[in-house]
Amino acid sequence: MSSYAALLKTPGVARLIAAQLTARFPFGMLSLAFLIHIERLFDSYGAAGLVLAAMSIGQAIAGPLTSRLMGRLGMRPVILVTMIVCAASIIVMAVVPMPVVGLMLVGFLAGLSMPPIQPAVRTIYPKVVNSRQLSPLFALDASAQEIIWVLGPVIATFVAIQVSTVAGILLAAAFLVGGSVWFLLLPEVGRVRIPRSRRKLGVVLKKPAVLLSTVVGFMLVAACAAVEAGVVAVFGHGSADSGWVLGIFAIGSLIGGLALGHAPIGPWALAARMLIVAAGLVLATFWLTFWWLAFALLLAGIGIAPAFAVLFGIVSASVKFSDTAEAYGWVGTGQLMGAAMGSAVAGFSIDHSGAVSAIFVAAGFAALGCIIAALARRHAPDLRGRDVSPIPDTEPIGVVS
Repeated sequence: MSSYAALLKTPGVARLIAAQLTARFPFGMLSLAFLIHIERLFDSYGAAGLVLAAMSIGQAIAGPLTSRLMGRLGMRPVILVTMIVCAASIIVMAVVPMPVVGLMLVGFLAGLSMPPIQPAVRTIYPKVVNSRQLSPLFALDASAQEIIWVLGPVIATFVAIQVSTVAGILLAAAFLVGGSVWFLLLPEVGRVRIPRSRRKLGVVLKKPAVLLSTVVGFMLVAACAAVEAGVVAVFGHGSADSGWVLGIFAIGSLIGGLALGHAPIGPWALAARMLIVAAGLVLATFWLTFWWLAFALLLAGIGIAPAFAVLFGIVSASVKFSDTAEAYGWVGTGQLMGAAMGSAVAGFSIDHSGAVSAIFVAAGFAALGCIIAALARRHAPDLRGRDVSPIPDTEPIGVVS
């Protein structure tokens, strides 16, 4: 814990973490808020899953594109424009009556314009700490972001039930605008310039570590999205229990991230962390009571933040600095496609086979992610005792002879 305290004393680190968490706080609210809102409108979890899937697909397409644009246009212009379009789209979805197809189209636009805060901050981190601090910083960041998933579902559920689902969505939009503006005003954002990548779009995916992180991230987030839908279906949209259980799920991730943040990252590290998630989700299928789900998801959550820390670490150590934003964009795309798949499959599964089927879906995604990580372990860099900073960009230097 002393190393985390030292990290937070490093100039710029605490405010970067706080600002980006605020800007990304809607991620912990919007899925649940829209799930409850659309299910109430159309009496169908399948319809809600389709809208959430459309939003996630938009984000997935935008991930590498907006990340790459930051190397051409700068972080601030890209984040500002996308924030304005995204916030406007979310507000329209909340207040304008429209059919499911209309909600899907506007949701797709909202996802397409989601500000690339995560790739931006992942690119800035190596410039504000030394190489020895970078791996613990990724672990701290992965743990801290669980605040989003602890408080977000609880706040979204509370506001949706006590006030209205529209109020919950508008509150998420307010966090998006306020947090993005705060992030844009930070001096570190202005000081770090992402070099323009000389590679074609998508070439970075040829790096085995980037592809592995993208695929396993897909499975991990698909599992989390399916759990979210399943828990809401178990307790119903009229109960706050779903928010509390999902909050406990995130607390498990926070505990795991802080406890395992300094664990060496070897070839088996990702598979081991995914195994924890899969085991907890399998246990969750046994009984659908509040306390059993809370216990099982607390256990499953212990593997989540450590798994994300490994994903970020192996990507950072495998690509050039000019490619880091795009690489994290692709990893984010994999996660968002996972969210789309998890939400859609779980939604239709609930409609046809009941709430417990969504938990089975989640366990299946997590188990598949564990198997992929184990089979591809030879492609995961061994970071034990290694520098996890991005590879420096080099270019020919002209000399006078």
